[in-house]
Amino acid sequence: MLPVDATLGVVLALLLVAAAGVAALARLSDARGRGYARPVAVAGLRAAVQLAAVSALIGWVVRAVPLLLCFLLLMFAVAVRTAGRRVTDNGTWWWTAVPIGAGVVPVVVVLLATGLVPLKGIALVPVTGILIGGSLTATVLAGRRALDELRTRHGEVEAGLALGLLDRDARLEIARPAASDALLPGLDQTRTVGLVTLPGAFVGMLLGGASPVLAGAVQLFVLVALMAVQAVAVAVVLELVARGRLHRDGPASGGAGRGRPGSRTLGGAEGE
Repeated sequence: MLPVDATLGVVLALLLVAAAGVAALARLSDARGRGYARPVAVAGLRAAVQLAAVSALIGWVVRAVPLLLCFLLLMFAVAVRTAGRRVTDNGTWWWTAVPIGAGVVPVVVVLLATGLVPLKGIALVPVTGILIGGSLTATVLAGRRALDELRTRHGEVEAGLALGLLDRDARLEIARPAASDALLPGLDQTRTVGLVTLPGAFVGMLLGGASPVLAGAVQLFVLVALMAVQAVAVAVVLELVARGRLHRDGPASGGAGRGRPGSRTLGGAEGE
């Protein structure tokens, strides 16, 4: 669809500069005041390097099952690290492996067991990559939204504890609506597919010579599988946050297990 030549490189460079420039001019930043201009530029450059490396290695990796499994584990590990560091800066980041794995692994196992996806890299890598990417996005959004909400509304959590709610239940009442919003991007994409957007799987299969019906079936499968994976990821993240396994440091962080045993305060309760 696109010629791989100097023109493509120039256009990509201009688009990346424009993205970083707009982020800088608009002073787009996170809650800590860290600007997004540099991360946008770095992300674009990393994507170019990583895609070049994958393009060179993928033909070699898909020829042997052990290499294929190692590559899938690498994808999973990078997703966990990325999600974890987006959600929290402390040592609990590794808990993001649970929601990502809980969503992706069962779906991939079912696909392999039913024969819908063969144990071949050319099919398994893109499908697993799509599912891991969707689970990564849902985990980050749910984790950040839940922890932000607990920090902002920590007084309501304390009020719930004063009324006799368990620590987990008090956190769930506050964090659930915010974390659930992580499902909205996937829901909107699925609801508007074919009307607003034509996703990559559909377009890719059409360009590869598949019939529109087959391309539509594959895209439908991807969208439904993503909704299942993301729903599981959000539910697991919410439970981890409610139990204090995934938390942030500092006052009113909503973390558990950092105070005295049996404490029923927001910052250090294990009262379940």
